[in-house]
Formats: sequence, C-alpha cells, structure tokens
Amino acid sequence: MPEIIGPQKGPQERFLASPADIVIYGGAAGGGKSYGLLLEALRHVNNPKFGVVIFRRNANQITSEGGLWDTSMQIYPYAGGKPSRSPRPTWKFPSGAKVTFAHMQYDTDKLSWQGSQIAMIGFDELTHFSRSQFFYMLSRNRTLCGVKPYIRATTNPDAESWVAEFIQWWWNPDTGYAIPERSGQIRYMVQIDNIVHWAGSREQLVEETGCEEADPKSVTFIASSIEDNKMLMDADPGYISNLKAMAIVDRERLLMGNWKIKPAAGLYFQRSQIPGDGWLDEAPDDVPLWVRCWDLAATEVDDEGEACYTAGVLIGKRRSNGRYVIANVSRVRLNAGGVRDHILATARMDKKKYKHVRVRLPQDPGQAGKDQAENFVKFLSGFSVVTERETGSKESRAEPMAAQWQHGNFEIVVAPWNEAYLNELEGFPEGKYKDQVDASADGFAELQKGYTGGPPPSSIGNAKESYWRR
Repeated sequence: MPEIIGPQKGPQERFLASPADIVIYGGAAGGGKSYGLLLEALRHVNNPKFGVVIFRRNANQITSEGGLWDTSMQIYPYAGGKPSRSPRPTWKFPSGAKVTFAHMQYDTDKLSWQGSQIAMIGFDELTHFSRSQFFYMLSRNRTLCGVKPYIRATTNPDAESWVAEFIQWWWNPDTGYAIPERSGQIRYMVQIDNIVHWAGSREQLVEETGCEEADPKSVTFIASSIEDNKMLMDADPGYISNLKAMAIVDRERLLMGNWKIKPAAGLYFQRSQIPGDGWLDEAPDDVPLWVRCWDLAATEVDDEGEACYTAGVLIGKRRSNGRYVIANVSRVRLNAGGVRDHILATARMDKKKYKHVRVRLPQDPGQAGKDQAENFVKFLSGFSVVTERETGSKESRAEPMAAQWQHGNFEIVVAPWNEAYLNELEGFPEGKYKDQVDASADGFAELQKGYTGGPPPSSIGNAKESYWRR
C-alpha cells in the first residue's frame, strides 16, 4: 500500500488550505507546526522552477536530533526527493523543484540573500527572527515560476517579540490567549515608512493609506495546540505531562499559547510553594551529594555605591522522596581576597558537616576567566571542585529549578538566612539582586549531571523524552 503523506484535520489542514500571502501558524508547542511547514513546501513540487527556502535562526536547529532535516527525511523521499547536505541542506525533486534549509543567525545575514528570488519563504519559529529580517526577506519573496509568492511561518508565543504585536488582532490583550473565532481570518497589511497599517480589506487599506492596489499583503494567524496533534498524542502521550511540568511562564507559553505572559516577580518562586512538611529543622541525612554553588560579585561596589554580594547556596537531592533541599546560604560582601578565603573556609566547614560536597564556581568567558577558574581549583586543592561557564539569560537558567519549585519539590532548612533568600527569589527577575537565584539555579543544574539517588517526583508525570515532536 502506498504511503499517504498529508495534514492532520484541524489547524494543520487549515494552515495548508489558507490562500493568504502570509500565514503564521502555531502559538503553542506540539501543534504540528514544523511538519505542516514541510508539507506546504511540497505544494508545487512538480513545477521545475519552484524554489523554497525554510529558515531557522541557527544551523544547529536545522540538523539537530529530531529537527527540520530529520523530519524532512520522513516526508520528502515519498515525493521522489533526493537529499544533499552541501553547500546547504537541500532536497531536489524529479521536476527540478528544490527545498533548501538555511539560517540567519545575525541580523546582517539577511543581506546575503540580496538579489534572490524565492517563491515560498518559510520561517520556523518566527519569534527567533528580527522584524528587519522578516520584512527584508519579504522583498525577496518574488518569482517568475508561475506561482504567486507567499510566506509561511510557525511560532511559539513570546510577549517581548515583534511578532506578538504583529498578530495582536488574533489574540486577546486581556488574557493573552488566541481568539478562536478569529483564527484563520484574513486581514490586510502594508508597511509604509516602517509603520505597519492594517485593514479588513485591500480596498480599505488603499483608500486609507493611498498605497498602490498591489501593495497590501493578506495575512492570517492560525492557532494550534498539542491537543490538535493527534499523532503526537498517540505516539507520546507523556509529552503533555512534560509541558505541564514546566515553570509557569514557559507552561503558559508552550502549553496554553499565552502571548501576554512575561517573566515577572512571583512567577518563578513563591514561599507558599514549599510544602507544609518541607520546612526542615536540620539538613536531612539521606542526601548522597551536596553541591555548594557560588555566584561571585562582579564588582566590589555597584552603580549606586553599594557593594555587590557573593552568594554560596548548598543544595542537594534526597533519596527518600526525590525532593531538593536548600540547606544553607552564605551571602557576603568582601573584596576579592576576602571572597577566596571565605570560599575556602566554607568548603572546610561543609566537608566536615555534610561530608560529600561538590564546589561549583562560575567561569567568565575569555582567557582571564579561564585563568581565574584554574587558580580557584588550585586554591581549593583537596576538595571536589568544578568550574562552569554561564550561558543563557538568568531567566532561562532559573526555569528548570523553578519548575520543580512550583510543583512542590523543594524543601528548606529553617535558619536566619531564609527571609533574605526567599525575598530575593520571590522578587526575581525584577529585584535588584539575583546572586542567590543564580547560585541556586546553577547548583540545581550541577545536580542534574549525575544520579543523586532520589526517585522521580510523583507530581511530574511521565518524563520520557520525545524525539517525534511535530
């Protein structure tokens, strides 16, 4: 029996059926967005002059496990496509039609497409691209192949992206959620002097702006969610549990499709999320490995004349219930030499009291950071020490810990440092200081590197990794 490749009923089918010049599809994770984008590229595959370029922000996102290239391998051979990885990942079909995958990591990369004529342009995860990249490539959306040029894009919500404003008509500004009855409705836009004008019809836009009749582009947004992807739900029913297990900001974005939610104080950590039996009189004795993670003060005095803090958070994971424990926080204002002595003294006390303790220190980028890290390792000779470069924003580094915190999987040893620690966590990311949050999040990340002896928290559900996320 021949293999049948086609869209799933619902939003994915409406995405492929829309006649709009620009269709933006998605609004939540797992809705079959990338798969739909790859299917759309086959529409004119029998036209020998038809060409498609599908963009991701960086090259790794194209060829990574389960990414666009892997997914295209499940589809394009059935249409007679032949793959090539050089100079760019490309599929060529018997007619001569081509589908090319490319990236635009930097804003100036758009200029390398000057002079191009591309019948269909695809953006996978549109919020990863800048506004100028999108509108510049709109000028490259032209062709003599006989097909009217068009753009297709997928996206997850990001309240701080230009995309949120661009498609604002399709989502509720009060709730942040997509308006179901507007999903798929077509509107018209034209950009004049870098300002986008909208109207309900081409004629209205011409009348209101004085633009040429051919200038307006028809645009629509089609919302989808994991519930619309029946194939994924059947193949990996645990994936929805993975989304539910995320911290609230990412859960609202990726599961609920919220275009309004932003990182704000109280959305990451609240003391009320510590369970009633999670306030401990002393550190438990069922922690096989403790991590004391330090966040070092970048300067001795900040812009307001106040000294910055160096913070060291002691975190572990219990064997008995799988919960994480914050057992101790040290937070001091010292000069560079004082910080080194304090870290050494703390390491000695930790080793005596908690036995198995790993010390983690940040490594700044560049040779100076590498030298500093090596000097610290030598200075702490006799202790288990690791250094690690910090990558990503403070919010993204805090997300994994916040997800466990919000699901009641943290305990705290009651001590005088609690109030200052919890105040900073509850004020994150808007608070002035973030040293204790950074040390906690990086210590949590260090614990994830190896088995710590605890069972998986029962509230998280199925944590199985899925490699088939359409």
